[in-house]
Amino acid sequence: MSQFDVYPNPSKSKAHYPYLVDIQSSLLSDLATRIVIPLGKRSAFGGEGMQGLTPEISFADQELLLLTPQISSVPEKHLKNPVGSLSHFREQIVGALDLAVIGIYRLQHVRPRNGVEGAM
Repeated sequence: MSQFDVYPNPSKSKAHYPYLVDIQSSLLSDLATRIVIPLGKRSAFGGEGMQGLTPEISFADQELLLLTPQISSVPEKHLKNPVGSLSHFREQIVGALDLAVIGIYRLQHVRPRNGVEGAM
């Protein structure tokens, strides 16, 4: 399991929340659960997200919202086969978590592989 992998939602709520994003660090792989954030169909939520907290995500030809306020844990055994990754949305996901936890949305400062520093 990798951080930011996307899994089909195994629960009955999958009509409005088709996917779960695994946000848990690989350092916590010994836990029997995974920390996830549901992806909800944008149309089911009035078509608009909350700036920074519920970023819009395009995945599998769908417009979705990362529903950060609905963060949860799921037994690892319920997450079968990933259907994709949102690693390219890392900045928005971590920013949404920062906003939810500390009340500040900040860009993540990274050092790319080529050694040049900058914001993602």
